[in-house]
Amino acid sequence: MKEQLITKKILKWYDFNKRVLPWRKNVSLQKRLYYTLVSEFMLQQTQVATVIPYFNRFIKEIPDLKSLSKIQNKKLIKLWEGLGYYSRARNLKTTAKIVIKNFKGKLPDSFEELKLLPGIGNYTASAILAIGFNKPYIPLDGNIERVLKRYLYLKKNKEILKDNLNQKKNIFGLSLRSSDYAQALMELGALVCKPTNPSCSKCPISKECRSLQKKDFEITKNIKKNIDKYFLLKVYRKDQRYLLIKNTKFNFLKNLSIFPMEELSNPKNFNENLNFKMSNMNMNIKIQYSKDNQKFPSSYWLERKKMSNYMLPSFTKKVFQYLEKN
Repeated sequence: MKEQLITKKILKWYDFNKRVLPWRKNVSLQKRLYYTLVSEFMLQQTQVATVIPYFNRFIKEIPDLKSLSKIQNKKLIKLWEGLGYYSRARNLKTTAKIVIKNFKGKLPDSFEELKLLPGIGNYTASAILAIGFNKPYIPLDGNIERVLKRYLYLKKNKEILKDNLNQKKNIFGLSLRSSDYAQALMELGALVCKPTNPSCSKCPISKECRSLQKKDFEITKNIKKNIDKYFLLKVYRKDQRYLLIKNTKFNFLKNLSIFPMEELSNPKNFNENLNFKMSNMNMNIKIQYSKDNQKFPSSYWLERKKMSNYMLPSFTKKVFQYLEKN
């Protein structure tokens, strides 16, 4: 009974306060599923405001699963350029190809089958089932986690483990409007139960919130330790051209254009030129200018002025910027 009351309050709040987002348009089931798939892939580790223009451009150029399955990789990466985590784009295309081939062009509507598709884990499968198929799932994203942790005042390490949070989310109940309800919970975390300075006066379930009762809104997280890694990046230059290679060596930025690099293990007296944060990896980079004529597989010379014509990850662009300034 309590869960039903919570559900009604949150849905009522959502109906009056939800944002207008391009993937929430009132469209056919097939389009809604496609929009959900693309938006959920884009929203992995990326903010909504950042995703909106990318989503609109992507949908305009690639309007359905069939066209996605056949899109040239060069065009796909160009459309994704700037969003980062390019493996998401490649997984999205591979998923489209599998769905076209093995599921007659229709996304599967079972949790187990969705999880077999590249780039789809527990959260994304739950989100597709809830938002796309209107099935009774609550996808536990960062926003919903935050609402749950504050509402129940979950602080201890055991309390904030994923398994426990997945059990505790039942406090939110379920709704026949599963698609709206999943998005309502996400929206509540994004707009009201924000990471800092939550707007408790606007929250539909604030009366029962234990964090508000205790006036303690700090969120406890299971923090991944940052891993320090060291790289020697080699710069080969001819006139205004630089040598780039296709990255088949490192798991990060897989198959994208980077400068020739090698990882160093525990180097001594390492004087870095650049530092990058990539996921939980802290990349310390030392630049070495080289003149030898070493040959690299899948390499090419890129003219600095024509950089915008190429598909380059932000990482490579930032190295270029450093080289131009120094």
